Amino acid sequence: MKLSFQEHHLFQILKRFENQHLPLDLFLSHYFKANKALGSKDRRLIAEAIYGMTRWKDLIDFLLGTSPTWENRYAIFKNFQPENYLSVTSIPIHTRVSFPAPLFERLKQNYGIEKAVYLCQICNTPAPTTIRVNPLKTTRENLYSRWKERFDISPCESSPLGIQFKKREPFFELPEFKEGLFEVQDEGSQLVALLVEAKPGDLVLDFCSGAGGKTLAFAHKLQNKGQIYLHDVREIALEQARKRLHRAGIQNAQTIYCDHPGLEKLKKKMDWVLADVPCSGTGTLRRNPDMKWKFSLEMLQRVQGQQRTIFEKALSFMKPAGKIVYATCSILQEENEQQVEHFLKTYNLELVGKLFYSLPSFGGMDGFFAAVLQKKPA
Repeated sequence: MKLSFQEHHLFQILKRFENQHLPLDLFLSHYFKANKALGSKDRRLIAEAIYGMTRWKDLIDFLLGTSPTWENRYAIFKNFQPENYLSVTSIPIHTRVSFPAPLFERLKQNYGIEKAVYLCQICNTPAPTTIRVNPLKTTRENLYSRWKERFDISPCESSPLGIQFKKREPFFELPEFKEGLFEVQDEGSQLVALLVEAKPGDLVLDFCSGAGGKTLAFAHKLQNKGQIYLHDVREIALEQARKRLHRAGIQNAQTIYCDHPGLEKLKKKMDWVLADVPCSGTGTLRRNPDMKWKFSLEMLQRVQGQQRTIFEKALSFMKPAGKIVYATCSILQEENEQQVEHFLKTYNLELVGKLFYSLPSFGGMDGFFAAVLQKKPA
């Protein structure tokens, strides 16, 4: 069989991806950068096929039978209608929605079988693209008016800073991005960040900051007064955070590594601590469909232990009258409500306001959870 130019690269990516450990989105990004001959249309079609086959791999493999290859998976995928199999009871229900059995069982125990099926169906669709306006440099109204004739967009309903795009655009090439007027960020993630109600002059620690996405979303509240510290175990993520902070015009933030001598001096000094902890990623599977195939009960237990360890470390930086935000991009109670219940009992804490939840929705935000906690009064 003679392969087209796109198919040649499609199978190259799929076969190489199986033999490495990067997440799918990052691996794709690296591959596209290394293969400049692929135009924007090629990249889009290849990415759509790869994400689609990754989402539906379990069902496609069931239909194929033994020893599936990417070539024969693709042959089925080209004319694939997964909804045709949803009522076929001879196929296990978790396979019909193309989810690993252990993860489907957790969702079923958390939400009941009907809602579990519904959530799996949502997670097998492409996620919308949402941006967050940078209030230090512009307003949503200004950016919306600047874009409304060029793009198919609408203001987000829940986030006051969000604008949703009906289709993907080359965001990082836009002059507005280079000017620091916006960042790409899911609406649910924006809402979690806004739970950090810091004010000018406060000290804030983003304890698992990654590349600083949530710091970028709440930093404007401090009006460049006070100080924000970004901490992460991954130095490369903090390097990326510095670039983003500079582009956004945030002058009162600094990155702080694990072995930084000043880290210990921040103990019990923070008005706000954000602990956006590592998790199963079950709320963002539309964007990271490869994550679901890595799920296991052993992984879930390991992550729960990490979450408790990280929270205890993060809590040590909160001043007695401060607040801490515990957050995940998971939709599993084991990582969310059950963890908060443990923190309340173990550390003499109380909940501030209500728990924040968002579930993945068709055309809407991803799944996130957050809780704001503080010390109980003596």
